Amino acid sequence: MVTLIYFIIILGVIILVHEFGHFFFAKKFGVHVYEFSIGMGPKIWSTKRKGDPTEYCIRAIPIGGFVSLAGEDVDDDDSIPREEKLFAKPIWQRFLIMFFGAGNNFILAFVLFILVGLIAGAPIMDPVLSDVTDGYPAQKEGLKKGDHIVAINNHKTSTIDDLQLYLTIAKPGREVSFEIADGDKTKTVKVKPKKEKVDGEYTYRLGIEFVQEKREGLFASLKYAVVKMGATVKQMVVVLANLFTGRLSLDSLSGPVGIYGIVGDAKTAGFASVLLLTALLSVNIGFINLIPFPAFDGGRILFLLIEKIKGSPVKPETENLIHTIGFILIMILFVVVMFNDIIKLI
Repeated sequence: MVTLIYFIIILGVIILVHEFGHFFFAKKFGVHVYEFSIGMGPKIWSTKRKGDPTEYCIRAIPIGGFVSLAGEDVDDDDSIPREEKLFAKPIWQRFLIMFFGAGNNFILAFVLFILVGLIAGAPIMDPVLSDVTDGYPAQKEGLKKGDHIVAINNHKTSTIDDLQLYLTIAKPGREVSFEIADGDKTKTVKVKPKKEKVDGEYTYRLGIEFVQEKREGLFASLKYAVVKMGATVKQMVVVLANLFTGRLSLDSLSGPVGIYGIVGDAKTAGFASVLLLTALLSVNIGFINLIPFPAFDGGRILFLLIEKIKGSPVKPETENLIHTIGFILIMILFVVVMFNDIIKLI
């Protein structure tokens, strides 16, 4: 039950911040907002403030949320003045309205990364091995504690997150090429992982460890937040590219069920871990929403770009149909990922 509460709060905060970004700029630019809703499905609570036409709602399913704007899809409401409809606003205003859902997620994540550094210490992000395990391939091939890894399998590594990312997407059992800083030069060490059985399942181990040292203070926390933000966005780009090329399968993605399990682990590890998880999820949601795919904010921004180039907007009916098809495809993917999460638990 405690994990469920954490799960709802974490997703609720991320969604609230995201939708507030859309809401804030819509209100600022005079767009009529019908509804500001957290969650999906039937309403369980709603209210209106005096002098404010917007209905504020909480819905039953704590996944997702939305801001309903006049003129967002099709101009079919004659009760709202044209100047209060989204499509009537300049492109730059519509861009800010669409962008600042994701923009707010990035801001939230940056603040949370700073808080993590202040509360638990700011991890040093340099791509350095903290140790190697006796008797394992890494030690036998000459890797040692303190080695600064500048590339793995020809992929440049500037943070410890890069190290873990490229090791994760490397094909199991294949030789891994480490490029190590050696004074003004670099040297290459190739390591073939050792296959062993752990808890009844086979895995591959190189015998290297990553335990990050931490620094205290505001400056260290700010530096950590900047580096961590960049590393997390880079991870999203690399993962997305590998999904498209087939190097990663859909099994590597996690939906609500998988996230629920991760929330449980973070709760056990402490408050700073919960903040870190919230920050990482916030970056993920912000990044995904900016992908130029129909139904995402990035898809709507893409239509703004098309409008700017051609000098006139795409027909609302056509754009709405494309977004509807995109939404259906996203829901299919959502179901597939959730099904995979459930299979992993069985």
